[in-house]
Amino acid sequence: MPQSGRSVDDGGRLTAEASPFHVSEHLLHPFAMRAFELEWARWPLLFAGWTALALSFAVQFYVSSGQAGYPVTWSQAAGGSLGDWYVVGALSWPVARMARRFEWERGHGIECFLAHALGAAAFSVAFVFLRALVGMWQGWAAGQPVSYRALVEALAIKTWHLNLIIYGVIVAATQAVRYYRESQQRALRALELEHGLAEARLMALQMQINPHFLFNALNSIATLIHRNPNAADDMVVRLGQLLRLTLGRSTEQEVSLGSELEILERYLDIERVRFGDRFRFELSAGPEELRAKVPNLLLQPIVENSLKHGLSGASRDARIEVAARRSGDFLTLTVRDHGPGLSPANTRREGIGLANTLSRLEHLYGTSHEFELVNHPDGGTLCRISIPFQTAEPRREKDMK
Repeated sequence: MPQSGRSVDDGGRLTAEASPFHVSEHLLHPFAMRAFELEWARWPLLFAGWTALALSFAVQFYVSSGQAGYPVTWSQAAGGSLGDWYVVGALSWPVARMARRFEWERGHGIECFLAHALGAAAFSVAFVFLRALVGMWQGWAAGQPVSYRALVEALAIKTWHLNLIIYGVIVAATQAVRYYRESQQRALRALELEHGLAEARLMALQMQINPHFLFNALNSIATLIHRNPNAADDMVVRLGQLLRLTLGRSTEQEVSLGSELEILERYLDIERVRFGDRFRFELSAGPEELRAKVPNLLLQPIVENSLKHGLSGASRDARIEVAARRSGDFLTLTVRDHGPGLSPANTRREGIGLANTLSRLEHLYGTSHEFELVNHPDGGTLCRISIPFQTAEPRREKDMK
């Protein structure tokens, strides 16, 4: 047992700021954190942790004793260190419960100080008496019986103040992990609230887009109903088909580009009734691009904007060109008309549809997107959108038909 007293006197446990409390491993690895939530895994992990800590101090004591000219055997160094830290490990459980019961909170400082002062004294007393019992057993096993009273007196003198420090380390570590867990939970709740708010904003923006083109279509029907009743009737039928398609996807923020183009084709069918043969629609997109995710109803307001301004005037080459191309990790979408282009006084040409499109892109992709509306060098207006490339799930395509 002298080896145990010497190891204590050498300060072997002074660096035990992490091990004496049962959830410190939570901070070391996410798998350990999950394992500690399982009752069956807790105690083996605790035992392994205390054993590893004890052996590390045994090595330190074994080497330092030899260098100081007081060599000890490895069994003496390991036995003394294991005896010390197994007792600390056994006592750490009630100390951790004490730390959770009396947290340092504003308005309860005196109560917590008194409680932990008594707790620290009780911890030190308990360590002395329990470690003395372990020391008696170790002495008996080694054939060197030791007096229990002598051990108690030696341990009380050598370890009393060190035990108070260890108690404080256990309390501090327990409460630090508790605060960490609570901060993680608060951060998670904040993220959930932020996500819910973003979803609500996106849904509100999308709900504004749907009536926007619906009202425009109804206005077109109103202008045709007296001038061309058959065309107006055809437009009503096509509008019904479009509404059935869009309502089936109203809750989805992102769809495949192929599904988005399906809606766009239905919308253009309505506009063809309105404008007749005054415009053509050209599409350029490969199979890979057609599977990419895009915001629901992204292209419709942009194409509507191009129709409105691209067909203004008497242009003979009135056509809308839509292209999709993957560029590394991004998908680039372009919509071009062959109208008069942007005037210097109106470089954005931003109505309800485009304004909502810009807001939705901001909510969905943040700074990871680009939106550009410029005059094309060969005439007309070019709208270019760049968003992160992601592949849509195949099942969604089935649900939309």
